[in-house]
Amino acid sequence: MIMATLVTRKDIPPWVKVPEDLKDPEVFQVHTLVLKSLFGPQGSRMPHIEQVSRAMFELKILESSGLTEVLIYGSCNHKLRAKWMLQTMAERYRLRQERGMLKLEEAMKTLELGQCLE
Repeated sequence: MIMATLVTRKDIPPWVKVPEDLKDPEVFQVHTLVLKSLFGPQGSRMPHIEQVSRAMFELKILESSGLTEVLIYGSCNHKLRAKWMLQTMAERYRLRQERGMLKLEEAMKTLELGQCLE
């Protein structure tokens, strides 16, 4: 399993100790659309987030579910901190989207009421 990781990720950051930090990654699943917003177009922000968190991410898209599995490699503390950080960012994104939908629904109701009054 470690060899597969080394093969799939050729640009291992210098703060990740090979092979000990490549054992036992933290794993969680996030909606693929949320990850795209967090990491930017084509994952352009992922190197910066990896550097800040001192961890390394590997993404595996789960085609049938719309989810992406995030594997986080690094020291124990860095893995846990990176997982917490990504989960928090994903939750904040979800809440912002939810608030946006509520505002949209309110605007639609206002428009419908306005049409009824005419």
